[in-house]
Amino acid sequence: MKSLNRKTAPRSIYGRVQKKNNWILSPNYYRKPEPTLFIDRKRPGEGFRHVLKRSDIIDFIRILPNWPELSEGLDAIVLSPGNPLIFGYHRYGVVHVCAWERDLWMKLSTYGYLAEKEYLDRLGVPCELRNGEYLCKFTENTVRAHQLLATLLHELGHHHDRITTKSKRCPGRGEKYAYDYAREYTEMIWERYLDTFEL
Repeated sequence: MKSLNRKTAPRSIYGRVQKKNNWILSPNYYRKPEPTLFIDRKRPGEGFRHVLKRSDIIDFIRILPNWPELSEGLDAIVLSPGNPLIFGYHRYGVVHVCAWERDLWMKLSTYGYLAEKEYLDRLGVPCELRNGEYLCKFTENTVRAHQLLATLLHELGHHHDRITTKSKRCPGRGEKYAYDYAREYTEMIWERYLDTFEL
């Protein structure tokens, strides 16, 4: 077999040796502000899947009143890996919506069921009490609605809390503010939501 001499050294241009690899840092919405909203999609993780698509988020943003004000300082919305303990979370300038369990049906404790009951009733999700847990029979459409109306609006509530504080550094009014924000916003846009998305 004939051996080949492979060129591994980078070439030189005008007497300067060029770097072999790309050393430029990739854009990162945590390191510096993005000029426009970045919608990122991470791998969902084993046992999870993304029901939401980027296009769903774009369509949802279009029906939100006061979006220019709400999006101030918001660098990214991230479809994050699934987490069995949370639906989403907020970091400085970035909100995350976690992937949903692959089997769309979800078991909730009594506490979890009562916390979500308003949305479950609004979305028409059938729930059965079994062995001390509630089995909530979501469909793709009701998962999408829950992730947009309950989770994304809740995390945007944390973001709104932060940008309306004096320091603009961290949210100060806590979970109740975010829950109330999501509920009020859902009420405000409910008809528009039904015109835009299937339930």
